[in-house]
Amino acid sequence: MTGWEISPFEPDGLRVAPLRPPVLPEPARHGEDPSECDACRNRDEGIWFNDNWRLVRIPGVGVPLVLMLHPRDHYDMADLPDEMAAELGLLSTRIVRHMQALPHISRAHVYRIGDGGAHLHVWFFARPEGQAQLFGSWLVVWDDLLPEYPADVAEADADIVADALVASHGGHRSPTSEPAA
Repeated sequence: MTGWEISPFEPDGLRVAPLRPPVLPEPARHGEDPSECDACRNRDEGIWFNDNWRLVRIPGVGVPLVLMLHPRDHYDMADLPDEMAAELGLLSTRIVRHMQALPHISRAHVYRIGDGGAHLHVWFFARPEGQAQLFGSWLVVWDDLLPEYPADVAEADADIVADALVASHGGHRSPTSEPAA
């Protein structure tokens, strides 16, 4: 992938790390026990809410906007009730539409990894317009390498997305506009 035009790394000098032997049993993910889950403790923090979901802005990122969608109750993807799974699809589509409606955003990338935390969390990364080097799967790597995007601009953009989500999906805004992770 370092040979791709969009790679954030020069191909010379990078080496592939050797594959380590498997570790079994695998270590527990953070928050396997709901009583120790940060997402459950923060279930009332974010920029948009409904009965099932909350949306938060992730501060301190390099791309224009990173949002994260969490179920308010402790679910992972595999145990999400069918009604919430259907709503996740609709919400994800609407969040992407609202992010891409921002004038300086070309695409919104959606990620669900699943290895770090046991509480489902879906990432939404905004790719800035005209930044072709940030295309594709390298966007999350670039996000860590870029200088911090202006927080006031990201917060204003998050407010626009949250207001549009209230209009398109219902729910309500947070009483504060402070970012929550």
